[in-house]
Amino acid sequence: MSLEERWVFLGEHSHSLDAKGRLILPARFRDQLEAAFVTSEVDGCLALWPPEEFEARSQEMKAKWRGTADERNVARAFFAGAQEASPDRQGRVALPQSLRDFAHLEREIAVTGAFDHVEIWDAATWRQKKRQGEEGLAGDGAQG
Repeated sequence: MSLEERWVFLGEHSHSLDAKGRLILPARFRDQLEAAFVTSEVDGCLALWPPEEFEARSQEMKAKWRGTADERNVARAFFAGAQEASPDRQGRVALPQSLRDFAHLEREIAVTGAFDHVEIWDAATWRQKKRQGEEGLAGDGAQG
């Protein structure tokens, strides 16, 4: 599949969870995620995947079953937490309590594009990760 045929998720959006643990998906992501899956991800965030990308990520996790005990545990946690999470007519996505607990999501969140998926972060954690990334980008620029 060429880059032109793939969805590309870009940008950063500040949002809040409602009392039922739902987030309003940024309008620019809704069409791309009419059918979506939510999973726990590395670094403690959640990810929303379009079906094709979820399938690719699932295959990566499936390969871990042949690995070490730690790798199998990662795969178990990934599949146990994965849920369908398509937006409703208002663009809201329900996030299960177990996944909100995993990502420490309470109220203020950041929704960020991550090329082939969307990441959902606790806002304070995102600010820290973004700052680290910006420092790395600044360091790369100084060397190149």
